[in-house]
Amino acid sequence: MPDPRLAAHALVRRFAPGIGVAGIDLAVEAGEIHALVGLNGAGKTTLMRLLLGMLRPTAGRALVHGRDVATAGSTVWARVGHLVDHPLVYPELDGHTNLRVSARLRGLRGAAVRTAADRVAEELRLTSCLRTTAGTLSQGNRQRLGIAAALLHDPTAIVLDEPTNSLDPAGVILLRESLLRRAAAGAGILVSSHHLDEVARIADRVTVVNHGRVVGALAPDTSEIERAFFAMVHADDERLSR
Repeated sequence: MPDPRLAAHALVRRFAPGIGVAGIDLAVEAGEIHALVGLNGAGKTTLMRLLLGMLRPTAGRALVHGRDVATAGSTVWARVGHLVDHPLVYPELDGHTNLRVSARLRGLRGAAVRTAADRVAEELRLTSCLRTTAGTLSQGNRQRLGIAAALLHDPTAIVLDEPTNSLDPAGVILLRESLLRRAAAGAGILVSSHHLDEVARIADRVTVVNHGRVVGALAPDTSEIERAFFAMVHADDERLSR
């Protein structure tokens, strides 16, 4: 069986004075949209940073395309796309230049740079923003530009932390359709969100994280999924307080 696109094995990251991630096991398979949900401070962003090699684990292993993130080379990372915390945009550059810079950073060269930039701009309806300086764009359009930069090279492993932040309903739908197409083409996608109803529309699996630990899973078609989520988190809090 092929390696998962992304995987965590007994992953731990300690911070003073506490633990950000405490022994998480997780796998994101090819063709899967895997949603990560939890309250603020649950460890979602820390886990994503560990999977992307932005943080070093205290213990355990993080793998991308079957390779340890500590030793994965440029050819492995060229197949990864991510947006964590803030969109990677240069405020002094216009939208099209931002996309071309992102394409080059991700290993594209020659005519492929412009082709990729134009294609993703059309896909996410950014063409009207391409000649506008990124620093003057609305927050929603900057977010959309950051998503485009993460996806333009057709990565096979995708990590998106709260990607619908600041997006209007049209932007949310465009993102939803884009991720579904990419999963159907074989990408493994890990996405975090506070909007459980939205991730339930696209996720194949929903993993619940609380206090740096995986505390359960929810079926995407769970009735009243938000109520089920809060019940799971509350039950875990109760266990910890005993």
